[in-house]
Amino acid sequence: MRIVEEIIIELAKGIGRFFLHPAIYITLLFSILIGYFRVKRERKHFRTRILWGWTEAKHLFDGYVWAIILSIISVGIGLVVPNSWLFVYSAWMILFVLLFMYQLGSAIYAMALGAVTLYIMNLYDWSFNILPWNLTGMDFFQKSIVTIAVLAGLLLIIEGILIQKHGAQNASPKLVKTPRGIEAIEYVTKRLWILPILLVIPGDAISSYIPYWPQFTLGESTFSLVLFPFVIGFQQKSRKTLAVEFFPSLGKKVWQLGIIVAVVAAVGYFMPLVSGLALILGAITRLVISYIAYKKEMSGTFAISPQSDGVMIAGVLADSPAEKMGLLIGEKIVKVNGQKVTNEQEFYEAVQINAAHCRLEVLDISGELRLRQHILFRHDHYRLGLILVR
Repeated sequence: MRIVEEIIIELAKGIGRFFLHPAIYITLLFSILIGYFRVKRERKHFRTRILWGWTEAKHLFDGYVWAIILSIISVGIGLVVPNSWLFVYSAWMILFVLLFMYQLGSAIYAMALGAVTLYIMNLYDWSFNILPWNLTGMDFFQKSIVTIAVLAGLLLIIEGILIQKHGAQNASPKLVKTPRGIEAIEYVTKRLWILPILLVIPGDAISSYIPYWPQFTLGESTFSLVLFPFVIGFQQKSRKTLAVEFFPSLGKKVWQLGIIVAVVAAVGYFMPLVSGLALILGAITRLVISYIAYKKEMSGTFAISPQSDGVMIAGVLADSPAEKMGLLIGEKIVKVNGQKVTNEQEFYEAVQINAAHCRLEVLDISGELRLRQHILFRHDHYRLGLILVR
Protein backbone atom coordinates (compact mmCIF):
# COMPACT_ATOMS: atom_id res chain seq x y z
CA MET A 1 0.00 0.00 0.00
CA ARG A 2 2.87 2.34 0.75
CA ILE A 3 4.18 1.97 -2.81
CA VAL A 4 0.74 2.77 -4.20
CA GLU A 5 0.45 5.88 -1.99
CA GLU A 6 3.87 7.11 -3.07
CA ILE A 7 2.98 6.63 -6.73
CA ILE A 8 -0.26 8.60 -6.36
CA ILE A 9 1.37 11.47 -4.42
CA GLU A 10 4.34 11.79 -6.74
CA LEU A 11 2.16 11.44 -9.80
CA ALA A 12 0.11 14.45 -8.70
CA LYS A 13 3.34 16.48 -8.51
CA GLY A 14 4.69 15.40 -11.85
CA ILE A 15 1.57 15.53 -14.01
CA GLY A 16 2.40 19.03 -15.24
CA ARG A 17 5.42 17.74 -17.14
CA PHE A 18 2.98 16.26 -19.65
CA PHE A 19 2.70 19.75 -21.12
CA LEU A 20 6.43 19.88 -21.93
CA HIS A 21 6.01 17.48 -24.85
CA PRO A 22 6.18 19.51 -28.12
CA ALA A 23 3.58 17.24 -29.79
CA ILE A 24 0.82 18.85 -27.69
CA TYR A 25 1.43 22.36 -28.99
CA ILE A 26 2.17 21.27 -32.55
CA THR A 27 -1.06 19.24 -32.61
CA LEU A 28 -3.06 22.12 -31.13
CA LEU A 29 -1.66 24.52 -33.73
CA PHE A 30 -2.43 22.18 -36.61
CA SER A 31 -5.95 21.46 -35.36
CA ILE A 32 -6.55 25.21 -35.48
CA LEU A 33 -5.12 25.30 -39.01
CA ILE A 34 -7.45 22.46 -40.05
CA GLY A 35 -10.39 24.57 -38.93
CA TYR A 36 -9.05 27.68 -40.64
CA PHE A 37 -8.62 26.01 -44.04
CA ARG A 38 -11.96 24.21 -43.69
CA VAL A 39 -13.85 27.45 -43.02
CA LYS A 40 -12.04 29.11 -45.90
CA ARG A 41 -13.16 26.32 -48.25
CA GLU A 42 -16.74 26.33 -46.93
CA ARG A 43 -17.07 30.09 -47.46
CA LYS A 44 -15.73 29.72 -51.00
CA HIS A 45 -18.14 26.90 -51.89
CA PHE A 46 -21.27 27.86 -49.91
CA ARG A 47 -20.78 31.54 -48.98
CA THR A 48 -20.94 30.62 -45.29
CA ARG A 49 -19.11 28.46 -42.80
CA ILE A 50 -20.79 25.17 -41.88
CA LEU A 51 -18.91 24.50 -38.64
CA TRP A 52 -17.32 26.87 -36.16
CA GLY A 53 -13.64 27.49 -36.96
CA TRP A 54 -12.46 26.14 -33.60
CA THR A 55 -14.44 22.89 -33.88
CA GLU A 56 -11.39 20.69 -34.47
CA ALA A 57 -9.40 22.29 -31.64
CA LYS A 58 -12.39 22.09 -29.29
CA HIS A 59 -12.65 18.33 -29.83
CA LEU A 60 -8.91 17.66 -29.52
CA PHE A 61 -9.41 15.67 -26.30
CA ASP A 62 -12.61 13.84 -27.27
CA GLY A 63 -11.01 10.54 -26.26
CA TYR A 64 -9.99 11.55 -22.73
CA VAL A 65 -12.29 8.96 -21.09
CA TRP A 66 -10.72 6.19 -23.16
CA ALA A 67 -7.28 7.60 -22.36
CA ILE A 68 -8.03 7.23 -18.64
CA ILE A 69 -9.21 3.64 -19.16
CA LEU A 70 -6.11 2.79 -21.19
CA SER A 71 -3.87 4.42 -18.55
CA ILE A 72 -5.41 2.23 -15.86
CA ILE A 73 -4.85 -0.85 -18.03
CA SER A 74 -1.29 0.23 -18.86
CA VAL A 75 -0.23 0.72 -15.25
CA GLY A 76 -2.40 -2.09 -13.92
CA ILE A 77 -0.87 -4.83 -16.05
CA GLY A 78 2.56 -3.21 -16.17
CA LEU A 79 3.02 -2.32 -19.85
CA VAL A 80 6.66 -1.23 -19.65
CA VAL A 81 7.61 0.87 -22.70
CA PRO A 82 11.28 1.41 -23.64
CA ASN A 83 12.61 4.98 -23.53
CA SER A 84 14.24 4.70 -26.96
CA TRP A 85 11.00 3.69 -28.61
CA LEU A 86 9.08 6.59 -27.03
CA PHE A 87 11.64 9.04 -28.40
CA VAL A 88 11.64 7.57 -31.94
CA TYR A 89 7.85 7.22 -31.95
CA SER A 90 7.52 10.89 -30.94
CA ALA A 91 9.70 11.89 -33.91
CA TRP A 92 7.54 9.92 -36.37
CA MET A 93 4.34 11.15 -34.74
CA ILE A 94 5.34 14.82 -34.97
CA LEU A 95 6.46 14.34 -38.58
CA PHE A 96 3.05 12.93 -39.56
CA VAL A 97 1.28 15.87 -37.87
CA LEU A 98 3.50 18.35 -39.70
CA LEU A 99 2.78 16.67 -43.05
CA PHE A 100 -0.88 17.76 -42.70
CA MET A 101 -1.95 14.54 -44.46
CA TYR A 102 -3.78 12.61 -41.81
CA GLN A 103 -4.48 9.55 -43.93
CA LEU A 104 -1.21 8.56 -42.22
CA GLY A 105 -2.37 9.79 -38.83
CA SER A 106 -3.31 6.47 -37.24
CA ALA A 107 -1.10 5.92 -34.20
CA ILE A 108 -0.22 2.40 -35.34
CA TYR A 109 1.78 3.75 -38.31
CA ALA A 110 4.17 5.79 -36.17
CA MET A 111 4.31 3.00 -33.56
CA ALA A 112 5.25 0.40 -36.16
CA LEU A 113 7.81 2.71 -37.79
CA GLY A 114 9.29 3.44 -34.36
CA ALA A 115 9.73 -0.29 -33.72
CA VAL A 116 11.21 -0.89 -37.19
CA THR A 117 13.61 2.04 -36.70
CA LEU A 118 14.88 0.53 -33.45
CA TYR A 119 15.15 -2.89 -35.08
CA ILE A 120 17.35 -1.42 -37.84
CA MET A 121 19.45 0.34 -35.18
CA ASN A 122 19.87 -3.00 -33.41
CA LEU A 123 20.71 -4.78 -36.68
CA TYR A 124 23.54 -2.37 -37.46
CA ASP A 125 24.51 -1.80 -33.83
CA TRP A 126 23.73 1.92 -33.94
CA SER A 127 23.20 4.06 -30.86
CA PHE A 128 22.72 7.79 -30.32
CA ASN A 129 23.03 10.14 -27.37
CA ILE A 130 20.42 12.91 -27.39
CA LEU A 131 20.56 15.13 -24.29
CA PRO A 132 20.20 12.77 -21.29
CA TRP A 133 18.83 9.89 -23.36
CA ASN A 134 20.83 7.09 -24.89
CA LEU A 135 18.94 5.63 -27.86
CA THR A 136 19.72 1.99 -28.51
CA GLY A 137 18.23 -0.58 -30.86
CA MET A 138 15.60 -3.19 -30.07
CA ASP A 139 15.31 -6.78 -31.24
CA PHE A 140 11.91 -8.16 -32.24
CA PHE A 141 12.66 -11.10 -29.97
CA GLN A 142 12.70 -8.82 -26.89
CA LYS A 143 9.65 -8.61 -24.62
CA SER A 144 9.44 -4.85 -25.26
CA ILE A 145 7.86 -5.47 -28.67
CA VAL A 146 4.97 -7.24 -26.94
CA THR A 147 4.12 -4.11 -24.94
CA ILE A 148 4.34 -1.85 -28.01
CA ALA A 149 2.13 -4.15 -30.10
CA VAL A 150 -0.50 -4.54 -27.35
CA LEU A 151 -0.54 -0.77 -26.86
CA ALA A 152 -0.93 -0.28 -30.63
CA GLY A 153 -3.92 -2.62 -30.67
CA LEU A 154 -5.58 -0.80 -27.76
CA LEU A 155 -5.03 2.57 -29.44
CA LEU A 156 -6.56 1.19 -32.64
CA ILE A 157 -9.66 0.26 -30.66
CA ILE A 158 -9.93 3.82 -29.34
CA GLU A 159 -9.30 5.24 -32.81
CA GLY A 160 -12.13 3.14 -34.24
CA ILE A 161 -14.51 4.26 -31.50
CA LEU A 162 -13.64 7.93 -32.12
CA ILE A 163 -14.20 7.54 -35.87
CA GLN A 164 -17.47 5.71 -35.28
CA LYS A 165 -18.75 8.37 -32.88
CA HIS A 166 -17.30 11.63 -34.25
CA GLY A 167 -16.41 10.96 -37.91
CA ALA A 168 -19.78 11.97 -39.35
CA GLN A 169 -20.48 14.55 -36.67
CA ASN A 170 -17.99 17.05 -38.03
CA ALA A 171 -17.86 15.99 -41.68
CA SER A 172 -17.59 19.09 -43.87
CA PRO A 173 -19.37 19.25 -47.28
CA LYS A 174 -17.32 20.08 -50.34
CA LEU A 175 -18.52 20.88 -53.87
CA VAL A 176 -17.07 18.65 -56.60
CA LYS A 177 -17.82 18.10 -60.27
CA THR A 178 -19.33 14.82 -61.45
CA PRO A 179 -18.13 13.21 -64.72
CA ARG A 180 -21.15 14.88 -66.38
CA GLY A 181 -20.03 18.31 -65.15
CA ILE A 182 -22.77 18.62 -62.51
CA GLU A 183 -22.00 19.91 -59.02
CA ALA A 184 -22.34 17.29 -56.29
CA ILE A 185 -21.24 16.95 -52.67
CA GLU A 186 -18.54 14.94 -50.94
CA TYR A 187 -17.85 15.02 -47.20
CA VAL A 188 -14.41 15.43 -45.67
CA THR A 189 -13.46 14.65 -42.11
CA LYS A 190 -10.00 15.77 -41.01
CA ARG A 191 -9.29 15.45 -37.31
CA LEU A 192 -6.55 15.25 -34.69
CA TRP A 193 -7.04 13.73 -31.26
CA ILE A 194 -4.65 13.74 -28.29
CA LEU A 195 -4.77 10.84 -25.83
CA PRO A 196 -2.84 11.44 -22.58
CA ILE A 197 -1.77 7.92 -21.61
CA LEU A 198 0.01 7.03 -18.37
CA LEU A 199 2.96 4.78 -19.20
CA VAL A 200 5.55 2.84 -17.25
CA ILE A 201 9.14 3.26 -18.45
CA PRO A 202 12.24 1.45 -17.11
CA GLY A 203 15.29 2.95 -15.43
CA ASP A 204 15.98 6.13 -13.50
CA ALA A 205 16.86 8.42 -16.42
CA ILE A 206 13.98 10.77 -15.61
CA SER A 207 14.62 10.92 -11.88
CA SER A 208 18.23 11.91 -12.53
CA TYR A 209 17.09 15.10 -14.23
CA ILE A 210 13.64 15.57 -12.68
CA PRO A 211 14.01 14.31 -9.08
CA TYR A 212 10.33 14.70 -8.18
CA TRP A 213 8.99 12.66 -11.12
CA PRO A 214 6.93 9.68 -9.88
CA GLN A 215 9.14 6.64 -9.46
CA PHE A 216 8.83 3.23 -7.86
CA THR A 217 10.72 -0.05 -7.69
CA LEU A 218 9.80 -3.67 -8.22
CA GLY A 219 12.50 -5.85 -6.74
CA GLU A 220 15.81 -4.49 -8.03
CA SER A 221 14.30 -2.81 -11.10
CA THR A 222 13.45 0.89 -11.11
CA PHE A 223 10.52 2.31 -13.08
CA SER A 224 9.02 5.75 -13.68
CA LEU A 225 5.53 6.88 -14.63
CA VAL A 226 5.14 9.21 -17.60
CA LEU A 227 1.97 10.89 -18.83
CA PHE A 228 2.58 10.68 -22.56
CA PRO A 229 0.56 12.30 -25.42
CA PHE A 230 -0.38 9.87 -28.17
CA VAL A 231 -1.74 11.65 -31.23
CA ILE A 232 -4.31 10.12 -33.59
CA GLY A 233 -4.89 11.77 -36.93
CA PHE A 234 -7.77 10.91 -39.24
CA GLN A 235 -8.74 11.98 -42.74
CA GLN A 236 -11.31 10.38 -45.01
CA LYS A 237 -13.82 11.32 -47.72
CA SER A 238 -17.32 9.99 -48.33
CA ARG A 239 -19.42 10.67 -51.39
CA LYS A 240 -21.05 7.41 -52.49
CA THR A 241 -22.36 6.76 -48.98
CA LEU A 242 -23.91 9.26 -46.58
CA ALA A 243 -21.47 10.33 -43.86
CA VAL A 244 -23.81 9.10 -41.09
CA GLU A 245 -23.54 5.59 -42.56
CA PHE A 246 -19.98 5.61 -43.88
CA PHE A 247 -17.97 6.73 -40.84
CA PRO A 248 -19.62 4.42 -38.27
CA SER A 249 -18.99 1.49 -40.61
CA LEU A 250 -15.35 2.48 -41.10
CA GLY A 251 -14.85 3.02 -37.37
CA LYS A 252 -16.22 -0.45 -36.64
CA LYS A 253 -13.66 -2.04 -38.99
CA VAL A 254 -10.84 -0.13 -37.27
CA TRP A 255 -11.75 -1.14 -33.69
CA GLN A 256 -12.28 -4.73 -34.80
CA LEU A 257 -8.77 -4.69 -36.24
CA GLY A 258 -7.54 -3.24 -32.95
CA ILE A 259 -9.00 -6.17 -31.00
CA ILE A 260 -7.26 -8.67 -33.30
CA VAL A 261 -3.90 -6.85 -33.03
CA ALA A 262 -4.13 -6.59 -29.22
CA VAL A 263 -5.07 -10.27 -28.76
CA VAL A 264 -2.40 -11.62 -31.14
CA ALA A 265 0.19 -9.29 -29.59
CA ALA A 266 -0.67 -10.56 -26.09
CA VAL A 267 -0.30 -14.17 -27.27
CA GLY A 268 3.14 -13.14 -28.51
CA TYR A 269 4.26 -12.89 -24.88
CA PHE A 270 5.48 -16.47 -25.28
CA MET A 271 7.10 -15.69 -28.66
CA PRO A 272 7.81 -11.93 -29.05
CA LEU A 273 8.30 -12.19 -32.80
CA VAL A 274 4.55 -12.88 -33.12
CA SER A 275 3.85 -9.52 -31.47
CA GLY A 276 6.22 -7.81 -33.88
CA LEU A 277 4.42 -9.36 -36.84
CA ALA A 278 1.04 -8.38 -35.34
CA LEU A 279 2.25 -4.75 -35.13
CA ILE A 280 3.55 -4.63 -38.71
CA LEU A 281 0.60 -6.49 -40.24
CA GLY A 282 -1.79 -4.35 -38.17
CA ALA A 283 -0.29 -1.18 -39.67
CA ILE A 284 -0.52 -2.62 -43.20
CA THR A 285 -4.12 -3.76 -42.66
CA ARG A 286 -5.09 -0.33 -41.30
CA LEU A 287 -3.69 1.21 -44.47
CA VAL A 288 -5.60 -1.29 -46.62
CA ILE A 289 -8.86 -0.49 -44.78
CA SER A 290 -8.43 3.22 -45.56
CA TYR A 291 -7.49 2.56 -49.19
CA ILE A 292 -10.42 0.21 -49.88
CA ALA A 293 -12.85 2.65 -48.25
CA TYR A 294 -11.43 5.49 -50.35
CA LYS A 295 -11.65 3.56 -53.63
CA LYS A 296 -15.23 2.47 -52.95
CA GLU A 297 -16.32 6.01 -52.16
CA MET A 298 -14.61 7.49 -55.22
CA SER A 299 -16.43 5.13 -57.59
CA GLY A 300 -20.10 5.12 -58.52
CA THR A 301 -22.74 7.77 -57.97
CA PHE A 302 -22.90 10.56 -55.40
CA ALA A 303 -25.25 10.22 -52.44
CA ILE A 304 -25.85 14.00 -52.52
CA SER A 305 -26.37 15.38 -56.02
CA PRO A 306 -29.01 17.40 -57.93
CA GLN A 307 -32.32 15.55 -58.30
CA SER A 308 -35.13 16.08 -60.79
CA ASP A 309 -37.87 15.49 -58.22
CA GLY A 310 -36.65 17.58 -55.28
CA VAL A 311 -33.85 19.48 -53.55
CA MET A 312 -31.19 17.53 -51.63
CA ILE A 313 -30.01 18.77 -48.24
CA ALA A 314 -26.21 18.90 -48.13
CA GLY A 315 -25.83 20.59 -44.76
CA VAL A 316 -27.73 22.02 -41.80
CA LEU A 317 -26.32 24.96 -39.83
CA ALA A 318 -26.30 24.77 -36.05
CA ASP A 319 -29.02 26.69 -34.14
CA SER A 320 -30.89 27.46 -37.36
CA PRO A 321 -34.60 27.13 -38.20
CA ALA A 322 -33.66 24.11 -40.35
CA GLU A 323 -32.09 22.38 -37.36
CA LYS A 324 -35.14 23.16 -35.23
CA MET A 325 -37.33 21.54 -37.90
CA GLY A 326 -35.23 18.37 -37.57
CA LEU A 327 -34.00 18.39 -41.16
CA LEU A 328 -31.11 16.03 -41.85
CA ILE A 329 -28.34 15.73 -44.42
CA GLY A 330 -29.34 13.41 -47.25
CA GLU A 331 -33.05 14.19 -47.07
CA LYS A 332 -34.90 15.51 -50.12
CA ILE A 333 -37.33 18.43 -50.00
CA VAL A 334 -40.04 17.84 -52.60
CA LYS A 335 -42.58 20.55 -51.73
CA VAL A 336 -42.43 23.92 -49.99
CA ASN A 337 -45.73 25.53 -48.98
CA GLY A 338 -47.51 23.22 -51.40
CA GLN A 339 -45.20 24.07 -54.33
CA LYS A 340 -42.98 21.45 -56.00
CA VAL A 341 -39.31 22.44 -56.01
CA THR A 342 -36.39 21.06 -58.03
CA ASN A 343 -33.59 23.54 -57.36
CA GLU A 344 -32.33 26.11 -54.86
CA GLN A 345 -33.95 29.10 -56.58
CA GLU A 346 -37.39 27.45 -56.67
CA PHE A 347 -36.98 26.47 -53.03
CA TYR A 348 -36.43 30.04 -51.77
CA GLU A 349 -39.13 31.45 -54.06
CA ALA A 350 -41.60 28.94 -52.55
CA VAL A 351 -40.48 29.80 -49.00
CA GLN A 352 -41.44 33.44 -49.58
CA ILE A 353 -44.97 32.50 -50.61
CA ASN A 354 -45.90 32.47 -46.92
CA ALA A 355 -44.04 35.14 -45.01
CA ALA A 356 -45.00 33.75 -41.60
CA HIS A 357 -44.99 29.99 -41.97
CA CYS A 358 -42.80 27.40 -43.71
CA ARG A 359 -44.29 23.99 -44.48
CA LEU A 360 -42.00 21.37 -46.02
CA GLU A 361 -42.70 17.94 -47.44
CA VAL A 362 -39.53 15.89 -47.10
CA LEU A 363 -38.44 12.43 -48.20
CA ASP A 364 -36.14 11.00 -45.53
CA ILE A 365 -33.17 8.71 -46.12
CA SER A 366 -35.48 5.68 -46.20
CA GLY A 367 -37.73 7.31 -48.80
CA GLU A 368 -40.57 7.91 -46.33
CA LEU A 369 -42.50 11.17 -46.68
CA ARG A 370 -42.69 13.40 -43.61
CA LEU A 371 -43.92 16.92 -42.94
CA ARG A 372 -41.90 19.68 -41.27
CA GLN A 373 -43.24 23.08 -40.25
CA HIS A 374 -41.73 26.20 -38.72
CA ILE A 375 -42.89 29.71 -37.92
CA LEU A 376 -40.73 32.23 -39.77
CA PHE A 377 -39.70 35.53 -38.27
CA ARG A 378 -38.60 38.53 -40.27
CA HIS A 379 -35.79 37.70 -42.74
CA ASP A 380 -35.78 34.01 -41.62
CA HIS A 381 -36.46 32.97 -45.19
CA TYR A 382 -32.99 34.29 -46.04
CA ARG A 383 -31.29 32.27 -43.32
CA LEU A 384 -33.10 28.98 -42.87
CA GLY A 385 -29.73 27.36 -42.29
CA LEU A 386 -29.87 24.89 -45.18
CA ILE A 387 -27.02 24.04 -47.52
CA LEU A 388 -28.66 22.75 -50.71
CA VAL A 389 -27.29 21.07 -53.82
CA ARG A 390 -27.62 23.71 -56.50
